[in-house]
Amino acid sequence: MNRAGALFALVATGIVSITAGTQGQGTVQGTRVVEVQKLKENLYLLTGGGGNTAVFVTDLGVVVVDTKLAGWGQPMLDKIKSITSKPVTTIINTHAHGDHTGSNEFFPTSVEIVAQENTRLNMDRQEAFKGLKVNYLPKLMFKDRMTLGSGKDRIDLYYFGAGHTNGDAWVVFPALRVVHAGDMLSSKQPPPVDLDNGGSGMAYPDTLARAAATLKNIDMIIPGHGPLMTMKDLEEYGQFCRDFRNGVVSGYGHGLSIGEIVESWTIPAGRYRDYAAPTERTTAAARAIFGELTR
Repeated sequence: MNRAGALFALVATGIVSITAGTQGQGTVQGTRVVEVQKLKENLYLLTGGGGNTAVFVTDLGVVVVDTKLAGWGQPMLDKIKSITSKPVTTIINTHAHGDHTGSNEFFPTSVEIVAQENTRLNMDRQEAFKGLKVNYLPKLMFKDRMTLGSGKDRIDLYYFGAGHTNGDAWVVFPALRVVHAGDMLSSKQPPPVDLDNGGSGMAYPDTLARAAATLKNIDMIIPGHGPLMTMKDLEEYGQFCRDFRNGVVSGYGHGLSIGEIVESWTIPAGRYRDYAAPTERTTAAARAIFGELTR
């Protein structure tokens, strides 16, 4: 295996380790538990079992943003039924990872599944959607922007460029001033980049900057994992990712190894409160950027 191929394999390992930690979320003594939090009128957050799921109750039915890990469909639906008697009519997948798409197959094939076009291509390659499960792939795709519904039920979908993957959708509920950012925002750590699915550590900060410049009148951000965020968090994380990227690129240009960069890079003092740079996450992010620089 050449150097670039080895780096890609290591990056993939890093992504697996990052997402693996979410697989036990919400499990209590073998029982799959989904918790619900009301965010705004007709908008709810479901946690546990993988990524953060948004549930938007419209006049025509329920829109679900991300379906968690495989096997979490029933506890998710049970929680939705405690909110409304309306059926699930639409699923939006923010990206292709299994902790956000795993329970697509639980819902009827009549449910419309929506995603950015690159996410559909990434899902096409997964064993999870082979055979009859091809019916649970997105059938409605968009490139840069698309609108679903109107008035108070309107949803705006955006794609701002590569980052976590090459198909990260931003799901905006304009009447409620809320956006679901998927895993482009998931924690205050170096960015999780999946090169195998088109992610880019080099582009990550620029993509976040485009999102921050485009999204207006937003009070609340639902990240892919973890607690709610704000536009200030988005802007700050974009700058953090830029500082990190520039530090790795500088180290690469000076002939440093990944290990040397990880060992020497520290969070700028006084700039990023509540941020962390655990060795495994920092190493995976640095490897991703090295992988791009050595292509």
